[in-house]
Amino acid sequence: MKALVYNGAFDVSVQDVPDARIEQPTDAVVRITSTNICGSDLHMYEGRTDMETGRVLGHENMGIVEAVGPGVDRLKVGDRVSLPFNIGCGSCENCVAGKTGFCLRANQAGTAGAAFGFAAMGEYAGGQAEFLRVPWADFNALVLPEGTEKELDYTMLSDIFPTGWHGVELSGFQPGDSVVVWGAGPVGLMAAHSARIRGAAEVFVVDRQPDRLALVRKAGATPIDYSAGDPVEQIMEATGGRGVDRGVEAIGYQAHDASGNEDASMVLNQLVQVVKATGGIGVVGVYLPQDPGAKDELSKQGKIAFDYGTFWFKGQSMGTGQCNVKAYNVKLRNLITAGVATPGFIVSHELDLTEAASAYGTFDRREDGWTKVVLHPGELATAR
Repeated sequence: MKALVYNGAFDVSVQDVPDARIEQPTDAVVRITSTNICGSDLHMYEGRTDMETGRVLGHENMGIVEAVGPGVDRLKVGDRVSLPFNIGCGSCENCVAGKTGFCLRANQAGTAGAAFGFAAMGEYAGGQAEFLRVPWADFNALVLPEGTEKELDYTMLSDIFPTGWHGVELSGFQPGDSVVVWGAGPVGLMAAHSARIRGAAEVFVVDRQPDRLALVRKAGATPIDYSAGDPVEQIMEATGGRGVDRGVEAIGYQAHDASGNEDASMVLNQLVQVVKATGGIGVVGVYLPQDPGAKDELSKQGKIAFDYGTFWFKGQSMGTGQCNVKAYNVKLRNLITAGVATPGFIVSHELDLTEAASAYGTFDRREDGWTKVVLHPGELATAR
């Protein structure tokens, strides 16, 4: 089968690889119809992780069940499914508690948390391929309505829509709160979309890319262009000096200032400044225990200079960590089906799998208009 393989920093290619197959009785094989390029994939693409060469990338996947193992009794061949990027066993302590992003059995390295095609998250192949093996398929796969309707909306259920929702949840959000989201990438836009759906009184999103800032308005939020001035000052002015109730960090450890300098601590410290006393911050941007490619020694150790004194003095709270997709995806699927949620509005390009390597380069360069790329390995292949 054809799949996108990681060869090294800034080097990916579509290659012939062994077909995905049933390896355990509880496995399924899914024919991929849509698989997205995620901003988190770019950390690996740029060589900023310990991703092994030869691995197939892709953790945002949906498709049609092609085959099931003898231990699968809920899914059936022909089901249209969304596949959470988390791989959970369904029976460990964390999975039973709903914390499937921290499964204690799925990662072959013995650490908590596993995922498709992702560094340090187990040895599983990703879904930027024609077919994908899905472990513990009955537990992990979410069945979708039949057909091709709302494909671009449902494909966001594997990661970024639940992750944006999770960021709002981690912040301690309540209806009527004001919210600021740092980062108008796909996850940040999904956080803004989620906050609006959940009843936020006011939503701001901070970024500098014109195409992303234009999508902020589509999400029903107010764009803050940090290249035009200090974003903290802009938000404080817009709120009459009050600040906001909740903040969501959707950028992660490769944040850059307006001059293009990387600063892993910048966004968290800015959120501490703009979030009100006793307010909350949700962090869903990726941070790593080690970052050898960082610019300073502290960041190389996965540590940052955090304004803890102000954070403590203001009595703020913070929730962190990757999203437990299964905690949200059923309800978010239902919101899409009902037409309440429309996360597909962020998609800028639909491409065939054969165009994946060049799409990675273009997306990584943040070229204008490339806000979210969906790859179609099979029948839904089309191009905008």
